[in-house]
Amino acid sequence: MSSQDATGTPTPAGRPEDIKAVPVRHPGRWISAAIVVVLVATLVRSVAINPNFGWGVVGQYFFSSRVLNGLAVTLELTAIAMVVGIVLGVLLAVMRLSPNPLVASASWAYIWFFRGTPVLVQLLFWNFFSALYPTISLGVPFGGPGFIHANANSLITPFAAAILGLGLNEGAYMAEIVRAGIISVNEGQTEAAQSLGMTRLQTMRRIVLPQAMRVIIPPTGNETISMLKTTSLVSVIAYAELLYSVQLIYSANYRTIPLLLVASIWYLIVTTVLSIGQYYIERYYGRGASRNVRLTPMQRLRQGLLIRHDKGAL
Repeated sequence: MSSQDATGTPTPAGRPEDIKAVPVRHPGRWISAAIVVVLVATLVRSVAINPNFGWGVVGQYFFSSRVLNGLAVTLELTAIAMVVGIVLGVLLAVMRLSPNPLVASASWAYIWFFRGTPVLVQLLFWNFFSALYPTISLGVPFGGPGFIHANANSLITPFAAAILGLGLNEGAYMAEIVRAGIISVNEGQTEAAQSLGMTRLQTMRRIVLPQAMRVIIPPTGNETISMLKTTSLVSVIAYAELLYSVQLIYSANYRTIPLLLVASIWYLIVTTVLSIGQYYIERYYGRGASRNVRLTPMQRLRQGLLIRHDKGAL
């Protein structure tokens, strides 16, 4: 089978000059993109020109000392509660996987209780702990002599109640995250370590946990971001973190929406910073998971600039 060129000379079919590439058109993509752009532009314009948002008030209080102090308290609560939760989670996960049934059962009971009750209830419980035990004593159990006596009201301050409520609750969730990371490591790794004479604790610390970090890090980052927002519940025990600080301000000037926007913007800023940190930590621990490590945004930007520069040189 043949075709003819412009002069009428027969040419064999299937030659490269006879093939014409037609790009695939996607009109649906352009239509959906246009709809999204219109909706976003409408939303942005509505938010920008609506005087009820009070953007002037937002700018006035955004860097207020009371707001910044509340932000610092929020960051402090987040960091301490996550440290308590991670340490407690690792301990509970190791206990949960212990061959000792009593140890494993104790870990399971802890996780069951703290995951089964709301963190808000736990915060209130610790804040009113003195109603159950006005005096806290440490000594020989079962009626023996006590060595340390302390007033519960002076010992469990609102800050201590916040740390206990947030940290102990987070430990239950981190225990399941760490346990998932541990069981994701091949059992052959543990058997090889034991054949070398390593104890169970040495195997866990030197062999299993470093490999499990690739699985543990992503949900731990999510828990950290979640903890940042969960600290807002501390406002119910009148501890001046970020949300309670703006509540004190708008209870005096009655500018509720602008002050809530101040708190929301600060939460978004800190969440963005934590997300970036999570990305780089995941990238660090995921280096051995694949041959090609994902490029960072800055590396992709530099690569794009180099490609444009090379094309311009040509």
